[in-house]
Amino acid sequence: MSSLLIIDDDKASCRMLQMHFRNQGHDIRLAHSVDEGLAYDGKLSPEVIILDIRMPGRSGLEGLPDIKKAFTNSRIIMITAFHDMNSTIQAMKDGADDYIHKPIDLPELDQAVAKALISHCGSADDIQINESSPADPVLNTMVGSSPAMRDIFKTIGRVAQSPASILITGESGTGKELVARAIHLSSERAAGSFIAINCAALVETLLESDMFGHEKGSFTGAVNKQTGKFTLANDGTIFLDEVGELSLSMQAKLLRVLQEKEFIPVGGKMTHTTNARVIAATNIDFNEQVKNGSFREDLFYRLQVVNIHIPPLRERKEDIFDLAQSLLGRANKEMNKNVTRVSNDVMQALQNYHWPGNVRELENVLIKSVALSPRDIITADLLPDKILHSMSIEQEKQDDLNDINSMSLQDIEKLHIQRILENTQGHKGKTCEILGVSRPRLRRLIKQYHLSDDGNNNGEDEDESNE
Repeated sequence: MSSLLIIDDDKASCRMLQMHFRNQGHDIRLAHSVDEGLAYDGKLSPEVIILDIRMPGRSGLEGLPDIKKAFTNSRIIMITAFHDMNSTIQAMKDGADDYIHKPIDLPELDQAVAKALISHCGSADDIQINESSPADPVLNTMVGSSPAMRDIFKTIGRVAQSPASILITGESGTGKELVARAIHLSSERAAGSFIAINCAALVETLLESDMFGHEKGSFTGAVNKQTGKFTLANDGTIFLDEVGELSLSMQAKLLRVLQEKEFIPVGGKMTHTTNARVIAATNIDFNEQVKNGSFREDLFYRLQVVNIHIPPLRERKEDIFDLAQSLLGRANKEMNKNVTRVSNDVMQALQNYHWPGNVRELENVLIKSVALSPRDIITADLLPDKILHSMSIEQEKQDDLNDINSMSLQDIEKLHIQRILENTQGHKGKTCEILGVSRPRLRRLIKQYHLSDDGNNNGEDEDESNE
């Protein structure tokens, strides 16, 4: 049983809410002013306070700071008949957990109270965030306990001291630059610079200048001499992201750097040398590019002395728990928040979602949730609809599985045929192809199970009459 304190000068509304919540098994106390509510201090520890804004004497908005100070562990839901944007903003800034408009929609209020109770009481299944962070920034960003990630960590350890070029492959958002930084920071080059270049971000002329530098006056706008990043990365590491986007001309220049460790700045005549270690990354299929001639085969083999492939997050979902803890800890520090818990249904939703944007998308979702969370917990209402939708789909699949477990083989066959007919809109040819049966067999099954085959048959009935 939970304790609720309702502070509202409207006595009829108070009685209605008192009856409503008592029927749900809650212990309800009433107060008709801010000061009357504050008089419960020391006598009552309500999990939730429902506070009206417009009241005689001190308004709920004016009394909110004192109520929060008196009931430090209570969750506060503001209610008002006035749809005032400034009041809403001020209430949320002052620490209200939710804001409900009058006339009160009881299901909406029930949902707000349920959410507040979860936030207040928590659950034994809530994930506790470990605030302690390793001193090593590599360990603070590279996390995962899946076999794939363990293999990547081992490979990083093996190749870190080697000068060999490395190609990191994987979908966008999987953390290819993090792997490159981990290699750099684990190597003898850690004291040197780590210079990253996005090969798809600049047109060819500017990219060449960015990589190799240029002489003054070498092209329009070159008012000063510029040092290239291959020079800046000397004794360190240069990371070429999206290297598959390089033109054939730039590929030839990069190949020379890899083979001879030398290059010529744009507009220059003198050859420069570099000992920068090259780590490249791509999210495309190099084999296909080599086959169609858009990427040089010799450069491909020069880059891929060692290949590290990062699987997408959907293939290593056992890493989500570790990633959530690491990313939430970082989000708390960046936004000066203290979100230390994640509800069990949130973690289930994160596990069910397919993460097309990989770790980058997970980080974005968690940062937004931390920013929007009024308390120390991330609850399901803070997640984007697409992730909540994946949770409901997973539940539907589980419900279907539970239903199937109690069905006979004939019932399952009937259900399957009916669904295929619905999906094909009654197209018997497509239905037969999917089911792997002949049309006469399909007609017998439809008759046997009394199934509906309404839909667009595309003139099949005429064809079937000739069978």
